Amino acid sequence: MDQKVLVLNGDYTAITLCSVQKAFVLLFLDKAEMVAKSEHGVMRTISQAFPKPSIIRLARYVRVPYKGIALSRHNIFKRDQYECQYCGSTKNLTLDHVLPRSRGGDSGWTNLVAACSRCNHAKGQRTPSEANMPLRTQPKKPTLTGFLKLSAGTLDQTWHAYLG
Repeated sequence: MDQKVLVLNGDYTAITLCSVQKAFVLLFLDKAEMVAKSEHGVMRTISQAFPKPSIIRLARYVRVPYKGIALSRHNIFKRDQYECQYCGSTKNLTLDHVLPRSRGGDSGWTNLVAACSRCNHAKGQRTPSEANMPLRTQPKKPTLTGFLKLSAGTLDQTWHAYLG
């Protein structure tokens, strides 16, 4: 039951992910309709069986003020797939400023990367080129659909039409 369900707005744009239980409640209360069924079994009550939803669409359009993905330690790690951007390690992760703050670097999406404590210490107050430690991927601000793909873990094949 730890599967995720893609939630679409009234105009079929992806909004968020929710649990199967939350999606079932929205369907039961007629606040959403099922767009696609999951291939992973059914939900059972005492007397009935219901197909598990994979994609639901809200019955009414909901205006969502999109402010972007929140900049947080957890979201930086998620964007970088919990890997050091210098060596690829997954142990003892910290945040590293690509351009150090002491040299005018900011704390934004394009200047923060996940780094293991060993690489972070070795880089010190230098840029990656000065430390001869190239980045595996250039940091950038994630898009909502890209972030939903990362958050889902395993993607259901039916989601591709809505996530692009």
